[in-house]
Amino acid sequence: MLATICSAALLGIDAVPVQVEVNTGESGVPNLILVGLPDAAVKESEDRVFSALSNSGLRMPRTRTTINLAPGDLRKEGAIYDLPIALGILVATAQLVCENLPDFLIAGELSLSGATRPIKGGLAMAVLARDQGKQAIMLPPGAAQEAALVKGIDVYQITSLDQAHRFLGGLLKLVPLAAPQAAARTTTRSDHEPDFADIKGQHAVRRAVEVAVAGGHNLIMIGPPGSGKSMIAKRIPGIMPAPTLDEYLDILRIHSAAGQTIQGSVPFLQRPARAPHHTISDVGLLGGGAIPGPGEISLAHHGILFLDELPEFKRSALEVLRQPLEDGHVTISRSAGKITLPCHFMLVAAMNPCPCGYLGDPKHECRCAPAQIQRYRARISGPLLDRIDLHIEAPALSIAELRNDQPGENSAAIRGRVEYARQRQRQRFQGGSSNANARMPTAQLKKFCALEPKLGDLLQQAMEQLSLSARAYDRIIKVARTIADLAGAEEINSPHLLEAIQYRSLDRNIFY
Repeated sequence: MLATICSAALLGIDAVPVQVEVNTGESGVPNLILVGLPDAAVKESEDRVFSALSNSGLRMPRTRTTINLAPGDLRKEGAIYDLPIALGILVATAQLVCENLPDFLIAGELSLSGATRPIKGGLAMAVLARDQGKQAIMLPPGAAQEAALVKGIDVYQITSLDQAHRFLGGLLKLVPLAAPQAAARTTTRSDHEPDFADIKGQHAVRRAVEVAVAGGHNLIMIGPPGSGKSMIAKRIPGIMPAPTLDEYLDILRIHSAAGQTIQGSVPFLQRPARAPHHTISDVGLLGGGAIPGPGEISLAHHGILFLDELPEFKRSALEVLRQPLEDGHVTISRSAGKITLPCHFMLVAAMNPCPCGYLGDPKHECRCAPAQIQRYRARISGPLLDRIDLHIEAPALSIAELRNDQPGENSAAIRGRVEYARQRQRQRFQGGSSNANARMPTAQLKKFCALEPKLGDLLQQAMEQLSLSARAYDRIIKVARTIADLAGAEEINSPHLLEAIQYRSLDRNIFY
């Protein structure tokens, strides 16, 4: 008897359909044959499935059984086919009769006891099932909760093979997991989260951070050890505006493909903040591997990527950031396939002005020779710095500033201004491809950021004196537009442009 179960395979962050075909009753020695380009984990399904069937009180096939995972030219990976294979065997051996089985998309790993285990890509599979016109999807816990965020399809949370068997056979009634139930998580900020009120002094840096977040601009902080660069960076997520539901689904789709669910590292309706160590490899940062998957830049999609001690990162790892920073996506080609991953992130970097860290510090003597400083700074290429919109100095704090018990402005107040500026940008770019000034295309730059002749002359003079590139020209204008949005101004004025120009510290070589 032939049975067909609809399932899916994960390619990058997207799901593609897979048909699990089970045929029993063939003549020959009783055994199981698995075809369809399975990897080692899929081939091991035989032992897991047979044990799960036995421990669930169900009968194993007593004849030669062939299982085909179609299409045959797509490599199948992981243990997500355990549940559909087991259900296919039950249908093929007449232990399960379900007329509406073609309306379901089913995936899940089984333990030896028959219980289901978490899998990757639940959200992507729910999107696929909805697009294919399926009525429902059956997934293990975790994957089912994130899948329930997709509207237009019923999601059933399956905890065991026995439960799935009884539900499909009409012996058990299950209620679809509702989206509000999956999304019933607090969106308020915790009292234990780092707050900008803890920051002493550093008013210029706080202002630069506010401008960067308000427009989604890349930022680098330069200062001696202990000046508060890392402390400030840890508080940036607290002033980020909450993502829209569509943005959050994009975030969750990537983290789900990486094996991180809504119950893991992605709090509901919050943007991701990634901070990889400087020893990270090119593949870890960009993505890839033998089986192409998302790296840190994709896991930071719609959020923040913080690179502390920027010159300590491998030069090759930093250089792979150049194209993703410009395009907002990365294409990875490997022998196992080719995938394109989104990576619209805000880069926040921190570095010392020199190897010892005390160049320009009035209280400490710099012990670095000019050649050492040059080599240290040369670890960051000009093209990469060109793509960072704001360069800001974080000077060492005085003892008086450290002793000051007056709390600074808190994150809630800063976040209010950021959300106001972002709202202006959403209204401005309504119907367009961008929703933040930093990602404004050239056509919109000309439309919304036109400069008066006097301001154009001022910017030309700054460009000539600082020897800035054409890319820096556009980025200065975008930052000026963000500063104007924070001020509630309709047009870019002289103070906005001057402030944007002074955020090009590294271009002015002020640390030499």
